[in-house]
Formats: sequence, C-alpha cells, structure tokens
Amino acid sequence: MIDTEMMRALAWAAVGCGFTWLMTSAGSAVVFFFRSERKLMHHIFLGFAAGVMIAASVWSLLNPAIEQAEELGQIGWIPAAGGFLLGVAFLVLLDSLLPHLHAGAAEPEGVPSGWKRTTLLVSAVTLHNIPEGMSVGLLFAMAAQNAGAAGDAYLGMAVALAVGIGLQNFPEGAAVSLPLAREGLSRRRAFAMGSLSGIVEPIFGVLVVLVSGWIQPFMPWLLSFAAGAMIYVVVEELIPEAHLGEHSNVGTFGVIAGFVIMMVLDVALG
Repeated sequence: MIDTEMMRALAWAAVGCGFTWLMTSAGSAVVFFFRSERKLMHHIFLGFAAGVMIAASVWSLLNPAIEQAEELGQIGWIPAAGGFLLGVAFLVLLDSLLPHLHAGAAEPEGVPSGWKRTTLLVSAVTLHNIPEGMSVGLLFAMAAQNAGAAGDAYLGMAVALAVGIGLQNFPEGAAVSLPLAREGLSRRRAFAMGSLSGIVEPIFGVLVVLVSGWIQPFMPWLLSFAAGAMIYVVVEELIPEAHLGEHSNVGTFGVIAGFVIMMVLDVALG
C-alpha cells in the first residue's frame, strides 16, 4: 500500500516533471509558426540550457548530496564524487550504445541501426532528458521524506529545479521539432515527436519516487549521479554546439544567463 508520504511525493513529482514536459511541448509548438530557427538564437538557447544544468548540478544536487551524506554519518565528498563519476559513466555508456543523431551532424552515433534520421534526432535529446527527470523526482522524494524546515528546503530546491529545467526545455523542444520539419515531417508530426522527446522526464521522475523508500540510504549517491549525468551532457554536447560557427560568444552569454537565473532560483526558493 502507498502511504501518505509516498502519495505526496508522487503528486509533487508528477506536477513538477509534468511542468517540464509541458515546457518541452510548448517549445515544440514553435514549429507551427516557423520552419527554421536562427543560428544566433540556437546558440543562445543551447548556452542557456548549459548554464541552467551546471548551476542545478551544484546547488540542487551536489550540495544536497553532501549535506545528506553527512547527516547519515558518511564522509560527504565520497558519495558526491563517487555518484558523480557513476553518472558520467552511465551517460557515456548510453551515448555509445543508443543510436542517436545530433542536429547538424552528418553521421549518427551509438551502435549501428536501421532507424530513420528523424528517430535518431529525437533519440539524441531524449537521452539527456533522463537525468533531468531523475533529479526533479529525487528532490521531491527528499522533500516528502523530511519534515519541518528540512522538508521545506528540499521542496523549494525541487520547485526551483523544475522551473529551471522547464525554462531550458522550451528552446530544447524547438530544437527538436524544427530540425524534424526540415527533414520533411509535417508540422503536426514534428510537434508530436518533439513533445514526446520530453516524456521520459515525468516517467523517470515518478519511477525514482516509487523506489525512493528502498534507496533512501543511497540518496546522496543518486543525487550526485544525476549531477554527473547532467554535467556530461553539458560538456559533451551543449557547450560545444553553442560555440559552433560565427558569434560564438553569444553561447557564452547564454551559459552565464542560465547559470545566474538557476542559481537565483535555487537560493531564493531553497
């Protein structure tokens, strides 16, 4: 039977991750108004997403991981560093196995497959939505598991993280649907596939909450695991793509803007 604490965590995670998916869908709807995006804006949005994920990894994931590890009597840096490296390793493994294609790339990555280019494009974005959903679900689970001021603090961090990821998911949704439209898909299909690329966030967010009761002693490891996975995406994909071509400094400004906004959200709400 699901107790009251679990029900609360599930409701919070469903709403929080549902919001991030809604923002992905809203961004995907841009395809109904435009057939392509300006490269300048694309670089800004990629940089913004990178900045949000960097700040979220530090304030929303690594700091809470260290604090909770110390509360459990553990050495704070061990699960923070260990979980971080495991998260990186997990994404490296997925990146090498899951067939996917980045927008603008000529050849797909991962194991050879017969997937269409459109499917490969969606797969690339879906890949790094997994740790985002996990991180939001983990923080809402921690908010439900802790009472009083600690629970309020975790709830604030969870809300801040959901808002920050939601903000960067809007341009991310457009970055999926617009290339799909250029590949020849109808606007409706491009929108649908762009929207579906974000569905893994509520799925993994809710799954994490469902198993949170069994994994509570390992929560510091899981928080830092999500941080490592997110930083891998930032370094491997977002920042390099944000600095391609001319006027690459706008990508840097996007990173700074995203970092500052996510930091302010986390400190103000957490």
